Amino acid sequence: MVADKTFREDLFYRISEITINIPPLRERGEDVLLLARYFLNTANQQTHRNISGYTDEAIDALIAHHWPGNIRELQNKVKSAVIMADGKLVTADDLALFNLNEEKIALNLRQIREEAERTAVHRALSMSDGNMSNTANLLGITRPTLYSLMDKYTIQK
Repeated sequence: MVADKTFREDLFYRISEITINIPPLRERGEDVLLLARYFLNTANQQTHRNISGYTDEAIDALIAHHWPGNIRELQNKVKSAVIMADGKLVTADDLALFNLNEEKIALNLRQIREEAERTAVHRALSMSDGNMSNTANLLGITRPTLYSLMDKYTIQK
């Protein structure tokens, strides 16, 4: 805005003396749990519920989630979970934290097969100290098939 002359430059420098860096939620580690507990208490008051905490699976889901929506997403997920919870604890299912990209990969059989082949070739090569005949035997394939897989996945000996 200063460059566009829609904000006074002198005022910008006066108010920008202190810069506070607030990292996104996904970079704040277990701060997610502190915030989730706070939002749980707030949601309990708003909905007149008495949910006492989170299951271990729910805690793992909270920590593992990427939180692209930051604090607002966390707040909305917790409030929704409090409403949906059947017991005294919020479960991972109540939170409904799903990573769509992971689900797509997990359901794409071609990608799963390719990743399994790549991993198996790497492990077999490692176990046989790079000996191609032993690697092929471990994998239950012929040497030409092994070379073909190594070319396909650009695996070096």
